Amino acid sequence: MKVAVPSEIKNNEYRVAITPSGVHELVAAGHTVTVQAGAGLGSSITDAEYVAAGAAIAADAASTWAAGDLVLKVKEPIEPEYGFLREGLVLFTYLHLAADLELTKQLVEKRVTAIAYETVQLPNRQLPLLAPMSEVAGRLSVLVGAQTLMRQNGGNGTLLGGVPGTRPAKVVVLGGGVAGTNAVAMAVGLGAEVTVLDNNINRLRELDHHYAGRLKTIASNTLEIDKAVTDADLVIGSVLIPGAKAPKLVTNDHVRRMKPGSVLVDIAIDQGGCFADSHATTHSDPTFKVHDAIFYCVANMPGAVPHTSTYALTNATLPYAKALANKGWKAACAADGSLALGLNSHDGWLTNEAVAVAHGLESKNLSDVLS
Repeated sequence: MKVAVPSEIKNNEYRVAITPSGVHELVAAGHTVTVQAGAGLGSSITDAEYVAAGAAIAADAASTWAAGDLVLKVKEPIEPEYGFLREGLVLFTYLHLAADLELTKQLVEKRVTAIAYETVQLPNRQLPLLAPMSEVAGRLSVLVGAQTLMRQNGGNGTLLGGVPGTRPAKVVVLGGGVAGTNAVAMAVGLGAEVTVLDNNINRLRELDHHYAGRLKTIASNTLEIDKAVTDADLVIGSVLIPGAKAPKLVTNDHVRRMKPGSVLVDIAIDQGGCFADSHATTHSDPTFKVHDAIFYCVANMPGAVPHTSTYALTNATLPYAKALANKGWKAACAADGSLALGLNSHDGWLTNEAVAVAHGLESKNLSDVLS
């Protein structure tokens, strides 16, 4: 299999889809790997390290994309990359199609076989390729929230953990999944007063037991969200429905009634965001104001710590990438139902119902595609 790894070109995206050890594994299995020149520099990986692992280096994006039957990426293709999409190409990356109609149309029209990291799902409903980046984003959400709370950044000037004799910041985490759990760990560790809301009571029991009273757990409903959000200094939205748009849990009216200088960090922005007023921002311009609150909605948060993120991502994706290369996409998906759930488009059809519903398009049954 010819595997290609282009550079990421999204705003301030410094991750790369594979590490030298990942290249070595693929080459040892008999595949060829082409990496675009400089693709790993943002993650502190040199071209020489890739060459030593067995990769070839391509001079530019066009030659890199052309060299691969299987293209590995981190973020979804954006408009300058649409011209590289072609029939027969297998694309393995984060896609988040439910929030991106134009990319969805491009993949369908160009008959790309697109497999999304974020919809690969284990039988226990865990998302193994989303989990490492959710861990990173969850931990980062508290750090960027604390920074944004500083007065010079528009926040209300509250130190997350306070100091003796003062109150700590009130942090509300919506969703107790992987990202939410990591946000909780950071916020509790920094001494904040933390409340987590989730509609899974068993998950709340686990969190309550783990933190032994240092965390408030609330069963999520519209009234409790209203009460928690409007009293918070920092709200972190970390809800997820695999493949589908995120539900809008925080309304404009909630934001209007929040304390001036409160901060909202929307981890779910890749899936459209879980705050009504959210829209995607970038690392170079990360925040915007709604009423008197500050929104942070960067769509590729883990890109801010690319060294950690790249290695964590490759640890998770490499076994699946090897299966795709060794068996071909169809046999690999037929052999692994979890990987099959990652298939979002093939041969001019959407194969993920949630994406199709989000855009009002038709989809084809996964079983029909794999038969």
